[in-house]
Amino acid sequence: MDNHTLALTAARARLLGLEMVYGAASGHLGGSFSAMDVLTLLYQEEMRVDPAAPRDPGRDRFVLSKGHCTPALYPTLALRGFFPVEELGQFRSIDGHMSGHAEMHHVKGVDMSTGSLGQGISAAVGMALAGKLDGKDYRVYALLGDGELEEGQVWEAAMAAAKYELDNLCAVVDVNGLQIDGKTSDVMPTEPLDRKFESFGWHVVKCGGHDFDSIRAAFAQARANQGAPTVILAATVKGKGVSFMENNAGWHGKAPNAEQYQQARAELEARIGELEVQ
Repeated sequence: MDNHTLALTAARARLLGLEMVYGAASGHLGGSFSAMDVLTLLYQEEMRVDPAAPRDPGRDRFVLSKGHCTPALYPTLALRGFFPVEELGQFRSIDGHMSGHAEMHHVKGVDMSTGSLGQGISAAVGMALAGKLDGKDYRVYALLGDGELEEGQVWEAAMAAAKYELDNLCAVVDVNGLQIDGKTSDVMPTEPLDRKFESFGWHVVKCGGHDFDSIRAAFAQARANQGAPTVILAATVKGKGVSFMENNAGWHGKAPNAEQYQQARAELEARIGELEVQ
């Protein structure tokens, strides 16, 4: 898929995510919007998946380790064709099946139920190890938040992935520098992430998380790497695409009011309009 089409798809996904959270009066937009470009390229181009066969044993797997960012994952899956876009209107509804955190039993295309930070990457390690033991050629991808890296379980999983030389595993860290309580550098500094992961035995790649050429090249490096897991450190902007949400930790996990919704919608629709006429 060309970069223009990817950008248009990501812009439409952001608008769908906004609609979901506003309709439910609950949800996490900041980290969803920062990860949207990575997820769009991942599902539209990188991963070997078939919406008509979401449980195909030979498919590539994805684990949303920062499981609260379903306003990014669910629209991405819908636009890839796993289920109708209209189902997104059930988000966080007691009568629906679109739960606030990633849910694998009722949402087509979700490979692992997640929510408790740090546990998703452990599940991804298990999937990748199973693939190795079974002689399968599928790849496993996981998306983590940089705030999530404060969880000790992440580093236990990192040690195991290196020990078993899981070169079929690619983790992406959404490095937007913010978490629910503020800057990651203030809450619990985790930098230098590149040197930390290298010391744990991982191959490290850096990319611009909103630059499709950069993201594409990073995934290509991950596929070519042998003998060790790969982590992509994607530099992103929390709340990307909505001016008053960008780089604002306050938009980690709250819904916009009516006025904010109208402004955000106008900005996202304007971006979609620009891309549609190009």
